[in-house]
Amino acid sequence: MNRGILPELPVSAVLPVLGEALAGRNSAVLVAPPGAGKTTLVPLALLDAPWLGEGRIVLLEPRRLAARAAARRMAELVGEEPGGTVGYAMRMENRTSARTKILVVTEGVLSRMILDDPELPGVAAVIFDEFHERSLDGDFGLALALDVQGALRPDLRLLVMSATLDGARVAKLLAGAPVIESEGRAFPVDIRYDERPAGMAVEDAMAKALRSALAAEQGSVLAFLPGQREIERTAERLEDRLGADTDIVPLYGQLDNRAQDAAIKPAPAGRRKVVLATSIAETSITIDGVRVVIDSGLSRLPRYEPASGLTRLETVRVSKASADQRAGRAGRTQPGVAIRLWRAEQTAALPAFTPPEILEADLSGVLLD
Repeated sequence: MNRGILPELPVSAVLPVLGEALAGRNSAVLVAPPGAGKTTLVPLALLDAPWLGEGRIVLLEPRRLAARAAARRMAELVGEEPGGTVGYAMRMENRTSARTKILVVTEGVLSRMILDDPELPGVAAVIFDEFHERSLDGDFGLALALDVQGALRPDLRLLVMSATLDGARVAKLLAGAPVIESEGRAFPVDIRYDERPAGMAVEDAMAKALRSALAAEQGSVLAFLPGQREIERTAERLEDRLGADTDIVPLYGQLDNRAQDAAIKPAPAGRRKVVLATSIAETSITIDGVRVVIDSGLSRLPRYEPASGLTRLETVRVSKASADQRAGRAGRTQPGVAIRLWRAEQTAALPAFTPPEILEADLSGVLLD
């Protein structure tokens, strides 16, 4: 891949170092802040690596929306549509061909690939993107890939990437792999705090913050809420109370692919967009035109209760890593503003990272697979 056609982003400065690291050994860790461009530039930059040969690069994304968006952006950069040099595969959806050199998949797809054929024929490298999320499928996929690398494929390259990650701990897991860090983000983000009063519903606080932000700032707004119910209630509170040039768009996991893809498209010329999203919009996607992020500070995570044998969703405070990821959505294409609905002092009390899903989830599904 001729790097001259690739945009110049913060991660570009470390691409030669990363290439040298993977040429000399079979694993590496890349830590790069939100907006650095790692998701789209790293796989394209590795297409020229001598060790790639006729093999493919498999890029793992934690969510279907992120996988489709990453594949489309990389395909756009090489002047193609998905299904050519860059393709994607996930449950019930496949856009690949014999020419595909970069295959973007959701995390569960890699596990199935390894279980079907542990040698991973035709795969030269596996990249784990946004690994800090520590999803069950992501952790299981890395464990399987390490087994494949150690027993069958010492030539298989493994690269773990994240914006907020304890690189040294992951490097130890990868037998002392080099940790490469990309400093800085594409654009600065001004972080502000607007505490939600005690007793005020999160929907009311978010609606108030959105109206204030739209009046004071330019551009579109991305608002993070814990779940679909809060998104719908916030939309109700904003109905007929925003300007005629402003569209309200929901974004959560239960929407169909077309609605999700429409939510991350830029607003039409002369219009503004308010995207009400869950953590699905936290990583690996860029919504052009968004320069304001409003973070409720809440997310909804599954918790398995052994006593009842049931998994329930629990609303919890976000981690520092998640808060940083959310704020980073505002600085993707221009200088931005991130408004957090809590006191600045409360940030220090947030957990550093979201607990690994494997510690909280029902593992019976993984064992049965």
